[in-house]
Amino acid sequence: MEKLPPFMNSTGLVTKIFGKIQEAKEPDDRYTQNFQEAVLGYGSGPAKTFIPFLKRLGFLESDGRPTKLYRQFRNPDSSGAAMAEAMRIGYHDVFARNEYAQNLSDEKLRNLLVEMTGKDKNASSIQKIVATWKACKAFANFEERLDNDYGQDDSETGGADQPLPHPQEMSTEHLPARRQLPPSVGMSFGYNIHLNLPATSDPKVYNAIFSALQQTLLKE
Repeated sequence: MEKLPPFMNSTGLVTKIFGKIQEAKEPDDRYTQNFQEAVLGYGSGPAKTFIPFLKRLGFLESDGRPTKLYRQFRNPDSSGAAMAEAMRIGYHDVFARNEYAQNLSDEKLRNLLVEMTGKDKNASSIQKIVATWKACKAFANFEERLDNDYGQDDSETGGADQPLPHPQEMSTEHLPARRQLPPSVGMSFGYNIHLNLPATSDPKVYNAIFSALQQTLLKE
């Protein structure tokens, strides 16, 4: 059977702690049990399992450092979209079976989980997954998209929909500057000529050879 989707045994803590995360400052380094207790006010009992829950949703790195998604969730302008993305990460198996899983009724979601996990429909874990899902969904906005910098923006690339010039219409102006040739650059050829001269002490022989070269090969 597959690993169960993320859930909290005390599902009421999901709403409470996420609300505190939005209000409180970001951890200076790592989100730890001490931070959750001292700053958020939830550090003991069932709340201890909230850190691995945050990691499965993509809000924390494996070492507890807050991710970009964590910071986006704290921003009121991107909070809903961030939670929607976190649910797609944590419940990726659910969304793999139904890409519009956020629109499922409780009953439909429960049936899908039963199919995924092989659990009984009335199993405690199934009920808690559904309850945890609903608590997260209360913060989510699946209609909005996150603005991120994982790729280049269209404004930086000149627009993704701009057509490329036809190969026959391209000129050097379409090439990067380092590949353009200055207009004054011409083309020339050079020759290396190797001669095997005869052994002689008569300078007339050499004069005749070089004179012949000048009259034939060295003419412009």
